Amino acid sequence: MTGVLPIALEEATKVVGALLLTGKEYICVTRLHAPVAEDRVRAVLNEFQGVIYQRPPIRASVKRRLRTRRIYYLNLLEMRERNILFRVGCEAGTYIRKIAYDVGEALGCGAHMRELRRTRVGPFQENGELFTLHDVSYFFAQWREKGDESLLKRFICPMERALEFLPKIFIRDSAVDALCHGAHLTAPGVLALETGIKPNTMVAVLTQKGEAVALAQAMVSTQEILKMDHGFVAKTQRVLMPRGIYPTCWKKRV
Repeated sequence: MTGVLPIALEEATKVVGALLLTGKEYICVTRLHAPVAEDRVRAVLNEFQGVIYQRPPIRASVKRRLRTRRIYYLNLLEMRERNILFRVGCEAGTYIRKIAYDVGEALGCGAHMRELRRTRVGPFQENGELFTLHDVSYFFAQWREKGDESLLKRFICPMERALEFLPKIFIRDSAVDALCHGAHLTAPGVLALETGIKPNTMVAVLTQKGEAVALAQAMVSTQEILKMDHGFVAKTQRVLMPRGIYPTCWKKRV
């Protein structure tokens, strides 16, 4: 397998858990075990779009129990003899080699995955954002020689980039340090928010400047938050910002 693999450094490793939940996109080469008409292949691939049942393959890092996964799109790109090339956008935790196998079963001829390339992980895409280890080694060596930090910024981006897929809540400066100490977010601390927030879903809590403060679990929806003047709106799950960056505006227990 080749393709996109986001790597987090130092404190940014705290966002990896959220990044693992994002949707993925793959390009897959699958070998059919017998000739099949292209129209038939397209029709079967279309049947796999939407919510599917999937049991992880024998060689997997999770328990082999039946579960559901959502396939956002599955498009045939090219077909040569018994080799088919398709693009699939899917929910996290989907096994593409199992899709290749199941497609073969649905076609009645059998099939197996020959090659796989991941082209997107959440907000990170292959086009224009992919760097090889050779690129990283080169820019790092140039930085050590010249001391120009812009060379590092070519392949290192702020951890906020990994949070683009999450709905966001922007908070007042007076509430930042309290959350950095693990406090939950209350309605008076909310300054602005995005649509699409639902109860029990993960949200990113940011400062007015767009700096990541914490990952939190929403307790109420966007519409409910807009009507609230007191009470908890989100439970802090993972603090991303170090303490002391913003002034303390809350009373500590003696």
